[in-house]
Amino acid sequence: MPRHAREARSACLGVALTIAIGLAVAAPGSAHEEKRYDTGASDTAIKIGNTAPYSGPLSSNGIIARTEAAYFKMINDQGGVNGRKIEFISYDDAYSPPKTVEQTRKLIESDEVLLLFNQLGTPTTMSVIKYVNAKKVPQLFIAAGATVFGDHKAYPWSMGFQPSYQSETRIYGKYLRENYPNGKIAVLSSNDDFGRDNIKGLKDGLGEGAGNIVAEVTYETSAPTIDSELVKLKFSGASIFVNFASAKFAAQAIKKAAEIGWKPVQILHGNSQSISAVLKPAGLENARDIITAGYSKDPADAAWKDDPGLKRFSDFMAEHMPGEDKDNSYVVYGYNAAQALVDVLKQCGDDLTRANVMRQAEALNGVHLDMLLPDIALTTSPSDHYPIERMQLQKFDGQNWVRFGSGVEGTLDKR
Repeated sequence: MPRHAREARSACLGVALTIAIGLAVAAPGSAHEEKRYDTGASDTAIKIGNTAPYSGPLSSNGIIARTEAAYFKMINDQGGVNGRKIEFISYDDAYSPPKTVEQTRKLIESDEVLLLFNQLGTPTTMSVIKYVNAKKVPQLFIAAGATVFGDHKAYPWSMGFQPSYQSETRIYGKYLRENYPNGKIAVLSSNDDFGRDNIKGLKDGLGEGAGNIVAEVTYETSAPTIDSELVKLKFSGASIFVNFASAKFAAQAIKKAAEIGWKPVQILHGNSQSISAVLKPAGLENARDIITAGYSKDPADAAWKDDPGLKRFSDFMAEHMPGEDKDNSYVVYGYNAAQALVDVLKQCGDDLTRANVMRQAEALNGVHLDMLLPDIALTTSPSDHYPIERMQLQKFDGQNWVRFGSGVEGTLDKR
């Protein structure tokens, strides 16, 4: 080969080698460039915002957010989510809508969180849902069952977690229609969106049997007691008491019914089924034979003593929440919700944009959580923002909730 040809070939090889080395060096940089972040996310952290009632009429529910904080700490201790630590910023809103507005604005505009998670309460969440959607901030796994929280058309950036209130209370309506077709029904509910949602579902489930409702009494969440309301319900002549009150008032109602010698068939809203927070204060004997619906495992139920999910939950409680009552259903709720969010964040990979967070939340396909009942899982889609729709009826035997029948659904319209 002539000398000039050899030199030209050598020069070309040199250029090719330089390009190859350059590509090799650039590769890690290219991988780095594939990471996508919105406000609240980085290589090291994911900021999550929350509001909860640490004080006020629903302060007993504050344990939910405390459980979530402990769960995220456990995840961080294990290395975080895809190498990023969760920064959980939770503020007290005292179950007061004006306070929720103030704290939510602070989370989005000052703390600059990536997403909002498990904000608690129907009236509180309704006070901010339009603002949150206008800001296009994911509002995931809302800790309330208002049917509107699954309305993907009106609120595409919001998603519920538990079965919707109408879905749950349709189940009670159907149960009463089938088992007590002539029973006279008295209903206690709160004078707010939570109460109205529950009443609508109950009447839908009762169908023509809605005419059996002989008394509907509401209470204000700011009231000290509901004693007078219970007396009114007893004297309605009803043989069935549907108790759709929140925890504090549900316990008062159960206790007061016993005190005044009223012994109806009792239906209790799933939000208030906590044995430690509701039934014990009401008196376990007074709560005997109450019927509710659930979707989570009861840690006190001997049926789960060898269950791997319960073992993981129990280990978590022992290490990260020592001294707390692991049988409290609100603790179980917080554990399940936090585990669900971590699953979504894992699926996001290195694309921690708000749009991708929503895409992953809308792509849950039979996701099972440690403390869900075996045949219940999370399933969502862009047109289905109701992750859990199946429930199991259960009756209190004086110590534990005992499941009966098979899993049921309260049919929901997919709008």
